[in-house]
Amino acid sequence: MLVAAQAKVLVIDDNSHPCGEPLPSEVEVVSADCGSEAARKALVTFKPDVVLHLASKGGVQKAARDPGDHVKMSVASTVGLFDSAIKAGAARIVTASSGGTIYGEGAKLPAREIHKPAPLSAYGAAKRAEEIYMAALGLRHGISTLALRYGNVYGPRQDGTGEAGVIAITCYRLLERAAPRVYGDGGQTRDFIYVSDVAAANVAAVFGRVAGELNIGTGRETSVNQIVKRLLAESGRHTKSEFLPAREFEVRRACLNPARASRYLHWKAKVSINHGLEQTWSWFRKRHSAQRVATLGLP
Repeated sequence: MLVAAQAKVLVIDDNSHPCGEPLPSEVEVVSADCGSEAARKALVTFKPDVVLHLASKGGVQKAARDPGDHVKMSVASTVGLFDSAIKAGAARIVTASSGGTIYGEGAKLPAREIHKPAPLSAYGAAKRAEEIYMAALGLRHGISTLALRYGNVYGPRQDGTGEAGVIAITCYRLLERAAPRVYGDGGQTRDFIYVSDVAAANVAAVFGRVAGELNIGTGRETSVNQIVKRLLAESGRHTKSEFLPAREFEVRRACLNPARASRYLHWKAKVSINHGLEQTWSWFRKRHSAQRVATLGLP
């Protein structure tokens, strides 16, 4: 979408989690950790006007198991990128944050940006720390900074084999003829937002001028049980979910008020949860079929 908007784009990616899709030929790519010396040199050469930070290593459970390592691997790298971006002459930094973890349990839903952050998890605390570092550096150096607090992002190209992303994981398990796996009773809710809507918000933020924090969500709660039920319908399978003990440090309910993003970015989510799940299942099914054909060596 940035290329379509006639932006000159540099991508810095350590390739630790590739999506498997080629980038447009116009995009310059540097293989490096975003906080590394190689990334710093690439930014100095490129001279960006805006830096959009989307890199993250580890989700809620990985950060909970080893919060110190998560700080080293993710937060330190992120702060290093912010510093390199400023020294390379960037006038604006936009970073991906987490509306699903930063507000904690106490927010009146749908949560607004004025609600005091109260993260329960190490992951949420790390995201809030990144926001604070970025804002402080922005004030010190006189540049514009914006944290986009995403809901639960889902859609094509998400990894269904890891620990995070209930929609991708459920699609993968159904295609492998395994039962959907639910932690807790499945009544926990999230603000699920389709990837194309998030991409549109990112582009609007890159070209926008608003600073501070913005929620990027739908303003609607959907339970895990509702997600599983819909994906079962898409798959045509009739199987019971496998219920496991609830995970620690996860909020019971999450939902984001996107009014500020609508006002300042002229953005709103367009993809309904039903349509998004349909599109996501279709993509996973087609990829699974292609992989099966390749594995079996069929023509």
